[in-house]
Amino acid sequence: MDLLLSDEQRQVRDMFARLSDETIAPQAADLDSAGTFPTDLFALLADVGLFGMRYPEADGGAGMRLTEFCLALQEVARGSLSLAGAAAMQSLMGTKFLQLLGTEDIKARLFRPALQGKKIGAICMTEPNAGSDLGAIATRAERTAGGYLLTGQKTWVTSATVADFFTVFARAGAESKLTIFLVERGSVGLTIGRNIQKMGVWALPTAELSLDQCFVPDSHRLSRAEGDGEEHLRKTLAEIRVITGAMAVGVARAALDASIRYASERRQFGKPIGAYQAIQLKLADMATGLAAAELLVYEAARRYDADLPHHCEAAMAKLLASETAATVCDLAARIYASYGYAMEYPIQRYLRDVRFTLIGGGTSEILRLVIARELTR
Repeated sequence: MDLLLSDEQRQVRDMFARLSDETIAPQAADLDSAGTFPTDLFALLADVGLFGMRYPEADGGAGMRLTEFCLALQEVARGSLSLAGAAAMQSLMGTKFLQLLGTEDIKARLFRPALQGKKIGAICMTEPNAGSDLGAIATRAERTAGGYLLTGQKTWVTSATVADFFTVFARAGAESKLTIFLVERGSVGLTIGRNIQKMGVWALPTAELSLDQCFVPDSHRLSRAEGDGEEHLRKTLAEIRVITGAMAVGVARAALDASIRYASERRQFGKPIGAYQAIQLKLADMATGLAAAELLVYEAARRYDADLPHHCEAAMAKLLASETAATVCDLAARIYASYGYAMEYPIQRYLRDVRFTLIGGGTSEILRLVIARELTR
């Protein structure tokens, strides 16, 4: 489906579409097989300005909006969801709080180099017993001379094995409320644990992290005041959900395009399988669902950019896009039949990778509760 875009938006989308077709997609299978962080392509995305698209020009960014960023990220995801996941972490969750709350020293040493791909950031929220339930976060930050001592366990930390700095959520103060801290790689008491082996996005490393009396100076408490972490996080969740929806649309688009090509090339009983109604019905359902998801993602992005109410729409967009993308990739595998099960075709990768979008930004069950709560306010 061709969205109604401004000239600038179309230029952004087309530039990243070419990059995806010519450079990213041809390397996606090899990246998957290697199972290591996509260093070269990550640097390429930095060179073309993806990481700073949404940050102000004064901070080294391009001053664009969420809509333009989603158009770019969707095309990256169409080529490789692993790379898109790394880019999303670097462009938002891993750097957002440094730009918003960091000192000038932090911005100069870490944030601006991150926009250039010279430093890599990550965010640490999830814990072994705290996923969707932020209230279960148990990592503690105890006051000490000149700073804090952080103790706790984090898991499912995207880009952890290559990150230079981590935004960590921990409980601090007498009321034990979530507070945001910056922890740099090499800090005493910080240990990067095992790399988690996953079903998909094999080129996107995800690891555990341990904090054992890890000293963080006062200048690295990003929160303006102890306990304001949850407020900042909830404001960012809508962005996370919209960009996750855009990534889901991207990988689903790759699956649909591959299915259309295959249906015209694969012949059975003397004609292309795309001539059979059973295949045509699948393609129609895939295209229709994907169009609806794409429209909702960009409506949520548009509302965010216009500073209109958007939290409900962001949750809806992520819910519909991720669930639709999972269905589209499954139908694509059915169209490919036995070849959809073969590692030599990309369909199996789309089918594995797309489940990443069902988790990031909130599970479908949590999103339904968020939507219901917004509707009944």
